Amino acid sequence: MDWKTLAATLFPLGHAIAEQHDFLSGTAQVGERSIAVIGTTGHAPIGVEIALAQAKAVLQTVREAPGRPILILVDTQGQRLRHRDEMLGINSYMAHLGKCVDLARRRGHAVLGLVYDQALSGGFITSGLMADACYALPGATIRVMGLPAMARITKVPLETLTELAKSNPVFAPGPENYLRMGGLQEIWHDDLARRLAEALALVEAERAAEPGGEQAGDRRSALGLARGGRLSAQPVIDAIVAGGHVRTA
Repeated sequence: MDWKTLAATLFPLGHAIAEQHDFLSGTAQVGERSIAVIGTTGHAPIGVEIALAQAKAVLQTVREAPGRPILILVDTQGQRLRHRDEMLGINSYMAHLGKCVDLARRRGHAVLGLVYDQALSGGFITSGLMADACYALPGATIRVMGLPAMARITKVPLETLTELAKSNPVFAPGPENYLRMGGLQEIWHDDLARRLAEALALVEAERAAEPGGEQAGDRRSALGLARGGRLSAQPVIDAIVAGGHVRTA
């Protein structure tokens, strides 16, 4: 979906979002509140420039608008595969972005991610997956690595991976599989403006229920277990926390 069409649907009360070289930033109205909007478009490859631009926008919101909710719009093909970016340490720039999002959450900003088109690898991990909760549209493309690339890296035949993807969401792309694994809170099929308002209210209610209004803990592993898409992560976490033996399904 084109980001302008998405913004018109998400923010019927208006927005002031601007695009510059596939980087999106601005504010929008959700009910009676103003929220910060940060993201990417055009299947943007995340190089050092966009990573820094997103991090700067997050920090600017923390500094100038304490407590303002942040929505991260995700459309990325992952990190930019260029020698220059690798030599400059693109991994550190992307880690910096992830730390800035974490800082915003710790400072009381409700942070939501919305995959509206494409979400791949590190560009997704350090943005939408760093949010309090991440959502997606039905037509979104989500994967950490394509099966052909996975076959080349792991030396496992593509046919074998393709067969595994039919029954195991860890190997399969698409929002439905990430929903099963707990990576997505929900897939939004209709009335996006209402869904966004409800998602913000849910994060803030969870914060209010925590001692001192702190951010809620990461519940994605528990969701993945409950939904049957990720059966071992939560038992391993529980065993480590308890200092006991790991028992998995």
